[in-house]
Amino acid sequence: MILPLNIPAYPSFTDDELVAFCMANPDIMVERDEHGQLHITMTPTFVLGSSNNSELIIELGLWNRKYKTGRVIESNGGFFLEDKSMRVPDVAWIHIDRWNAMSKEEKRSFPRMAPDFIIELKSETDSLRYLQKKMAKWIENGVRLAWLVCPDSQTTYVYEPGKPQLVVHFEETLSGGEVLIGFSTRLSDILEY
Repeated sequence: MILPLNIPAYPSFTDDELVAFCMANPDIMVERDEHGQLHITMTPTFVLGSSNNSELIIELGLWNRKYKTGRVIESNGGFFLEDKSMRVPDVAWIHIDRWNAMSKEEKRSFPRMAPDFIIELKSETDSLRYLQKKMAKWIENGVRLAWLVCPDSQTTYVYEPGKPQLVVHFEETLSGGEVLIGFSTRLSDILEY
């Protein structure tokens, strides 16, 4: 469940204030939309969703370990995006050249960049409409490939800039295309739903 958070004394946080707020409240997941509205994701997640998210991270991590082409980011890594939002995907991947170009300070905070690839995993309490809008925002802000994984319908919505959205069923093979070269998976093999 995602809840809007209003703090009357602070109509909007600067990036530094948002980082400080997140560090002072480590038990909640905070995102900021492009209008400055804070959104709180209620934690903890149910064990099935947590297990499925772990499987997605493992699948991507095993491929990444083999090819060593980037860095995998788990569900606590946030990113300041071009539209002034701060988003936190369930899984992210950054190409190694972009990772190596980041300073230590950027790696120890929320970098001002869009990951190359992200996954959002729909939970039982998530709104599909909200997540689809969020996926469009990821793409508008520079993500090159994004998957919205929906266990309840056993489908994945695939987003890429300048291309129509694809719907891939869990029994079909998902490809990393030109972003995750050599990566493919069948979610029916790794997820429980």
